[in-house]
Amino acid sequence: MDAHQDALTGAAGRPYVGRFAPSPTGPLHFGSLVAAMASYADARAHHGRWLIRIEDVDTTRCSATAERTILTQLACYGFVHDGDIVRQSERSALYEQALAQLRTNHLLFACACTRKQLEAAPRNFEGEAIYPGTCRERRLPFASNASRVRVPAMGADEVSFVDRAAGAITQRLSTELGDFVLRRADGIYSYQLAVVVDDELQGVTQVVRGADLLGNTPRQLYLQRCLGYRTPGYLHVPLARNAAGEKLSKQTRATPLATNNVLVTLHAAWAFLRQDPLKNASSVPEFWSLAARNWRPDRLSGPPTDALTQNL
Repeated sequence: MDAHQDALTGAAGRPYVGRFAPSPTGPLHFGSLVAAMASYADARAHHGRWLIRIEDVDTTRCSATAERTILTQLACYGFVHDGDIVRQSERSALYEQALAQLRTNHLLFACACTRKQLEAAPRNFEGEAIYPGTCRERRLPFASNASRVRVPAMGADEVSFVDRAAGAITQRLSTELGDFVLRRADGIYSYQLAVVVDDELQGVTQVVRGADLLGNTPRQLYLQRCLGYRTPGYLHVPLARNAAGEKLSKQTRATPLATNNVLVTLHAAWAFLRQDPLKNASSVPEFWSLAARNWRPDRLSGPPTDALTQNL
């Protein structure tokens, strides 16, 4: 069995469960479609379930209007989800239980450092400050400060996994990240904590998402280990970029997915994912039926290169 197949079947032999987890801060765009398509095709190709999770844990940035738009866009493009839609904004008690477990195991500490105070800290390859351990031994109150998880000291901090596209990935948490925040001082839970708790409780076996989140995976694997959770498989797909070379996103004003020319856009996203053309797909249902039978994730293997797309 090769490494990529082992990564797929290594989720304890459980029935396949995938998910698409948009943040409702604006409408979906072509880059969102690429990620949704990869996760959906992978789930259907393996006769698995495909869930929708609304990642609105940061309530200061999310809106119900954006959520409605996203769900309308997904339906228009033929995505059919399984089970109920889960919203992170309704799951705070579950995240707090995970934090309590980490506190009990002495893996959490309170941190009073501000962003300004961390400006002088060294940066990792993603531009994040590598936490220098300032508050590790201060025993500050959790109620009014951020909560950080302790990462192991150098020598015990290496986290490795096999991504189905990028191959073997290794990260040293102490030197490339440091202790990281799980709950902000204003009480908002971090993406890292919420996604780990949700994937475990929803039984997700395969995480298929954009390559921009590849660097987040080792810290999520570390949290899974700390909480005694199972580890899903991972597949990070190429990012779509605009003519200026910027990743398509709401911040770069990516054009929202239109509700006309749906089939044309689906074929464009499929081609972007390096898949063979679905020549007989003349309707949206036909497209998805053929996509499930012709999905070839091995075509994404290799370093997560970002292809360039224009006028989308």
